[in-house]
This record gives sequence, C-alpha cells and structure tokens, in this order.
Amino acid sequence: MPHFTVEYSANLEPEIAPRRLVEAVHTAVLASGVFELAALRTRAERRDVFMIADGDPQNAFVAVVGRVGPGRSAADRMRVAQGVMDALAAETKAVFATRGLALSVELAEIDNDAAVRKNNLHTRLKTEAGPPKGAAA
Repeated sequence: MPHFTVEYSANLEPEIAPRRLVEAVHTAVLASGVFELAALRTRAERRDVFMIADGDPQNAFVAVVGRVGPGRSAADRMRVAQGVMDALAAETKAVFATRGLALSVELAEIDNDAAVRKNNLHTRLKTEAGPPKGAAA
C-alpha cells in the first residue's frame, strides 16, 4: 500500500520530464525490496505557484512523500527514503549544479484505523504472464 507522490515546481519541466521523476521514484522503491509491485502507486503533482527561499524564480524543488501501511521498521523506511533520495539526486544532478534546487523525501505511516482500500492488482499481477504493461522491455 505504498503511495508515493512526487511534487515538483513547474520550472523544472524544461529540463526534467515529470515521467522521469515518477519512474525513478517507482524504480527506487521497488529496488528496496520492502514493497510488492502490485501495492505500489507513484504519481506526480506539478506546482505552478511556489516561492522558494529568496524568491529567485529559478529556484526549484522536488518533494516526495510516501504514505505506507504500518509494520515496516524505521530502518526499512529510512532505507526506502534514502534510495528515493539517491534516485532523485541522480535525475536532477544537472539542474542541481546550475541553480537552487531543494530535494526532500518523507515516509509517513498510514493509520489503518481510518483507511479503506479495495483493489484487484495483487491477484491480476499474479495471474498474468509477462512484464506489466508499460514496463521497459
């Protein structure tokens, strides 16, 4: 049940495609081995209105928030967060070298006492043959 949201400043789009950020985060989370493929959801949210630090319009940000079900150790959560940060740093290296850029990753546990879920993804992925649709060959 990990849901990862990649929030980013719109001024990054000329240099970094949002799809690249989503793919980098998704891949890093899966590489951690902490979560099943069928459980993972990763999406991006563009922010058109923002102000960062001194207000320089070239300043940019990427903030990733992961919401995960309870039961993972603090060490596992930190390992996932660090893996995501490493992936973000790699994807944004050129931008980081040329202007102000703030990167952040936070994992928060979902309160299962107030959460309801329903999906068929675990069953579907276990019964289908071949790689998931949209996966790189």
